[in-house]
Amino acid sequence: MNRSIRWDALSAPKKILVMVATSVQVSLAVSAWADLAERPPELVNGSKKKWAAVIAINFLGPILYYRRGRRAAPAAE
Repeated sequence: MNRSIRWDALSAPKKILVMVATSVQVSLAVSAWADLAERPPELVNGSKKKWAAVIAINFLGPILYYRRGRRAAPAAE
């Protein structure tokens, strides 16, 4: 059973919803990958390679990275 729907068959509000969701997903992933690239390995919980792959998982990946993957930087004295 193929449930795919052609883009032209979507109503205007559904097209907008898809575009907004895509934009949010891409923005989350890009910002998470940029943060991961700049963050020193000692401030990442686990392997940077693992987190790079996790971030690719739709909305859940970047959210997991921001919630579980980052360690706080030591406080400056």
